[in-house]
Amino acid sequence: MSVPVPLRSMAAPFVVSEACGVSVRTRLNDLTAADEMVLRRVGAHLGSLASRDLKARCADGLGHSAQRWAERKRELTGLSSSRWAGAITKASHDQWALARRSQTAHITTLDAAITTISHRLALPVGQKSARGVPGGYRSAKEWFGKSRRLTVLKQRRQRAVADRADGRVRVVRGGKSLARGRHQLEAAGVSEQEWRERWEAARWFLTADGETGKRHGNETLRITPDGQVSIKLPAPLAEFANAPHGRYVLSARVSFAFRGEEWVDRVEADRAVAYRIHLDAVRGRWYVDASWQRPPVQAIPLEAALTAGVVGVDTNADHLAGWQLDARGNPVGRPRRFFYDLSGSASHRDAQLRHALTRLLHWTRHLGVTAIAIEDLDFGDVKSREKHGRRRLRRVVHGIPTGRLKARLVSMAAECGIALVAVDAAYTSRWGAEHWQQATSTRKIKTSRHEAASLVIGRRAQGHGARRRTAPPPHHRSDDAGHRTAQARHHDPGREEPRPARTGGRTRSAALPSV
Repeated sequence: MSVPVPLRSMAAPFVVSEACGVSVRTRLNDLTAADEMVLRRVGAHLGSLASRDLKARCADGLGHSAQRWAERKRELTGLSSSRWAGAITKASHDQWALARRSQTAHITTLDAAITTISHRLALPVGQKSARGVPGGYRSAKEWFGKSRRLTVLKQRRQRAVADRADGRVRVVRGGKSLARGRHQLEAAGVSEQEWRERWEAARWFLTADGETGKRHGNETLRITPDGQVSIKLPAPLAEFANAPHGRYVLSARVSFAFRGEEWVDRVEADRAVAYRIHLDAVRGRWYVDASWQRPPVQAIPLEAALTAGVVGVDTNADHLAGWQLDARGNPVGRPRRFFYDLSGSASHRDAQLRHALTRLLHWTRHLGVTAIAIEDLDFGDVKSREKHGRRRLRRVVHGIPTGRLKARLVSMAAECGIALVAVDAAYTSRWGAEHWQQATSTRKIKTSRHEAASLVIGRRAQGHGARRRTAPPPHHRSDDAGHRTAQARHHDPGREEPRPARTGGRTRSAALPSV
């Protein structure tokens, strides 16, 4: 007899806080040949300084100090300016810190893979898996291959742990993916000259941090409310200045269509705004990004967000499944699906995701609901092919754009005045199929597993269990109508678990006395 696997504890739902940062982008149109020449010269010069400073920061490792930071900044000031030097050193420090966090995540992933392989290798070959517990490998050949992979993973972990202890990180300015593509130009259909242009553009540095109290919020890259763009040129390139104080004014005028009024308010009030100018080498287009921070806003209470009901949303690789629930956790109407296609370029995938979220938010606002419940997905401890397999990992885990979706949904929902409630993702699909899929299906319309999961997600956000109420027995039975199975209360232990199997007779009538 198999021993049932205990359910893991589930986190309580919570209202997601609004994004604390804002970033908008617009295109630099009508640039002259002189403008492009100056941008390329400035970007290449500052990019070389950024590469040199990043190398120095990585060489310092754990021995970095505030004094060393000041020394690096003084070395760069004479070759650029004080503010450019501050932006470069800060970017190098942030890049090193990001590499350290990625290094820690890589070690965690290796630990999970090593634990899974070691467990499966210890089991007999061909042993079946239990609920939630993987079994042995299917054949002796697979067992042998995994034993060799275990050795490789242990060696990788040993090297990663040694690097982390020494403070050593490996960073490529421009991206490892683009660097490796240099050796596969024919497969990518890119010439060496095209690759070289992309590589150089990715390594340029045209980023300036904002400063509160300075004119228009930035002294280095400045954009006036009427859209005039000016750049503080580094000292070696001061000869190209066409404006006082060593500045170069671009002939192009810019305007931000999205959040433009908010940006103008900050610029006119001389509040900090950071800018970044970059070139899309594939399209040959120049863009400028503006970003700033927002003051933290306290999230509304969960009870207030759920007063008008909630829309439960289940995230899938190709669509979002949503269902409206009233304040008591009952489904209203029929579910909706919002499809997107994540094939193609990154810009196409992002556009598809934004269109799907826009339709979801418009539908939610049309229903009069002020809250959306979504799974708080976190694949940090399961993103390993050792648990899912190589093909299933790509389809199930990597196919769901959780990071991009949640970032987009948080910002877009805040603009629509809709609260976002995050719930634990445990057992939502399984219990949705068990308790709601058949109950909500009709002869002509069948409820999918994902739509049933959206019901469980919405009910979990409201504090209800996954189980639904059952109908009372018919009146013609001996025990009459009986009592309706009451919905589990919020704090009942085991309220999310399946009902125990019914044993014995179904009537509560007393047995006949023996004669």
